[in-house]
Amino acid sequence: MSFSKKDENKKGARFLNGGGFLNELKADSIALEKLCAEKIEIGKTLLGRSIYAYEIGCGSPKIIAQYAIHAREHITYYLAVLHMVRLLKNLEHGKGTIYIIPVVNIDGVALCLDGVDSAGAYADNLLELNRSADFSLWKANARGVDLNVNFGARWGTGKSNILRPSSQNYIGSAPNSEPETKALINFTKQISPDLTLSWHCKGEVIFYDFYQDVKRKTRDRKIAKIVEKSTGYKIVPSGKSAGGYKDWCIETLKIPALTIEVGKNSLAHPITRDKLPEIWQKTACVYEDLLKNL
Repeated sequence: MSFSKKDENKKGARFLNGGGFLNELKADSIALEKLCAEKIEIGKTLLGRSIYAYEIGCGSPKIIAQYAIHAREHITYYLAVLHMVRLLKNLEHGKGTIYIIPVVNIDGVALCLDGVDSAGAYADNLLELNRSADFSLWKANARGVDLNVNFGARWGTGKSNILRPSSQNYIGSAPNSEPETKALINFTKQISPDLTLSWHCKGEVIFYDFYQDVKRKTRDRKIAKIVEKSTGYKIVPSGKSAGGYKDWCIETLKIPALTIEVGKNSLAHPITRDKLPEIWQKTACVYEDLLKNL
């Protein structure tokens, strides 16, 4: 099927509105539904905001992709919107189902972009934790839990894990303690996907391993190679991390799960939206390439 990048960027631009993030999120949601993306509420954040997945396509394979689980990595939200616009235009009937969760950590992203007033009753505690009104580098949720170390996959054994609320790396009071974590787990169990993708930044690398046996590691590396070829990113070992969504999918569900880190390593956090076109250019075809080769 032919596809025009110029047409796509023009269509996608309508979603990249200015203004507060929560208003932007609402406007984007309405526009995506008008393009016939089916919206599913998968749970709520700590502050009671609805977390949505958008179902695009039908049939197998089934892929769940989650974005912006780390607050300061909100550039991935805007990438998710562009991915959805492309999929809604290009995904042929019966060629597979993609469930995109464009922002898991809504409270955290709002904190980064809209400031502490977005946190309501949690504002004073967050100011005390952060020791600053500048939350631009915040990664955690509104309770100071780093959601991507909160999953029950060798929880608390990561090299950088900490045991107190913070802007990053706090594992939480127990595995799967946070409402955002629970929402993602429950939805994943409900869908029983063939593959999950976690979009993060930065480094232009792909992680796929987490203590798999040799047979599953070989299977999963083949899928990582599809993404490597599609993006030009490099496959690297996961290292001494634990408690991530990818890790939980691999260890508990025993399915392939990748983390894709977008943006050059030389970029500073948070990656600004002027870098989105380059990130988009490298990742635009990921879903199509996966569906062709799975």
